Amino acid sequence: MSDVKPGTEVVTAALLVIGDEILSGRTKDKNIGFTAEYLTAIGIDLREVRVVPDVEDEIVAALNALRKRYTYVFTTGGIGPTHDDITADAVAKAFGVPIDVDPRAVALFRERAPNLELNEARLRMARIPAGAALVENRISTAPGFWIGNVIVMAGVPTIMQAMLDAVSGKLATGVRMLSETVRADAREGDIGTPLGEVAKANPEVIIGSYPFFDGQGPNTNIVVRGRDPDKLAAARRAVEDMLAQIKR
Repeated sequence: MSDVKPGTEVVTAALLVIGDEILSGRTKDKNIGFTAEYLTAIGIDLREVRVVPDVEDEIVAALNALRKRYTYVFTTGGIGPTHDDITADAVAKAFGVPIDVDPRAVALFRERAPNLELNEARLRMARIPAGAALVENRISTAPGFWIGNVIVMAGVPTIMQAMLDAVSGKLATGVRMLSETVRADAREGDIGTPLGEVAKANPEVIIGSYPFFDGQGPNTNIVVRGRDPDKLAAARRAVEDMLAQIKR
């Protein structure tokens, strides 16, 4: 668990998406966008996303690189009952701890379905690295886990979302990123140079342009993001002044 006090500094995260099915295109990832929006809303900056196959050494290498750089690392995928669900083993290897069937996870299975046969496949989902806390799964019982600054979640979107809800209240959060959108009523190519000058003059905010089409043709939304409300407001005014100038 982190010692960061809510709202005192920037809290960062990475997401490690694990699974051959994502890389092959058989499964379309739905977790990246959800996680990014969820973390942003509670004051955590998602700074990096990596996608790796079901290969232990690659999972370990990515996990060790990411957990040194960010406050939190969230993983999705690879904690199911099949032979290629190797995330738990890879996490244990990354932390240098043993892994075995966890009595706490077995108790959850027995409580949810007393008559369920705990066969080899189901017991794979009860294998937890030593020292990890369990992450509640209110959808299908099989838990995720939290070890160090790494939070391991299922890949199935509904289960992943439930697990994220389960841990969100325990996460350290930083100063929230604020955002405002200005409709340019202009093509992106027509405002690119002056917008760059506005961005250069307001280095403590993030300014982006996003083209779109509506009933009137090509248009652009300008999004201004920052943590300081006064600096955000100043940057928005600068954007609006710039737009007024080019429309004269």
